[in-house]
Amino acid sequence: MLKCEYCDLGRTGYGEALELQRHLVEMRQRGLIPDQFLILEHPHVITLGRGGDKQHLLASEEVLRRAGVSFYHTDRGGDITYHGPGQIVGYPILDLREWKRDVAAYVRAVEQVLIDMLAGFGITAGRVEGKTGVWVGGAKVAAIGIHISRWVTSHGFALNLTTDLSYFSYIVPCGLPNPVTSMAELGCRASWQEVTAAIVANFGRVFGREMVPATLDKEKAI
Repeated sequence: MLKCEYCDLGRTGYGEALELQRHLVEMRQRGLIPDQFLILEHPHVITLGRGGDKQHLLASEEVLRRAGVSFYHTDRGGDITYHGPGQIVGYPILDLREWKRDVAAYVRAVEQVLIDMLAGFGITAGRVEGKTGVWVGGAKVAAIGIHISRWVTSHGFALNLTTDLSYFSYIVPCGLPNPVTSMAELGCRASWQEVTAAIVANFGRVFGREMVPATLDKEKAI
C-alpha cells in the first residue's frame, strides 16, 4: 500500500499555505516525496476561484478590512468561499497517476471521505446532484475546490466544524443561494482532534493509502 504523509499545521495564513502547496506539488511531481495531506485552519479569508464571479462578493474591500477578512484570487476550481477559525481545511497533494487518472472520481472520493466521517459522528450527509460539496439537507457543510497540475492535486476541502457562519454573509457561498451549516450547528460537539483523526482514517481507507505522520519539515518549507 502506498504511503501518504499527513500533517496538522494548525492556524496558517492563506498565502503561506499556497506557497507550501506549490512547493509540495513540485516535489511530488518530481517523485521526491510521497503523497501529502495537509490539515489546517485559516485566519478569516475569502477566496475566489478561477472562473469565479466577483459579483458573488457582497462586501467592499473596506468592509472586509474592518472585519479583519483578507481576500485572495486563487487557481483552484469553484467560485467564492470563506475560510476561518473553526473550519477544518484539507489540502491533499496526491499524484493521481498512482490512483486514478479521473478528476471527477477524485472529487467524488473527497466528498465520500467527508460523508463517511460525518456518519461516524451521527450526521447523515450526502451529495446534491449537479453541485460539488457535502450537504446536510439543503445546507452545505463542506465545500470543495481543487487544482490539478500534471496529475498532482492541490487545494481541497473546507469543513465547517465550529465556524462562525455569519462570515458567509459577505459572499454568495460557491455562487449558490443555498445556506451553509456546521457540525456544531447540527448538534455535534466533537473536538478538532477527534474530527481530524476521523478524516485522516477515512481518507486512507477511501484512497487506499497508509496514512503516516509527515517527516518533511513543513515549517521550513513555507
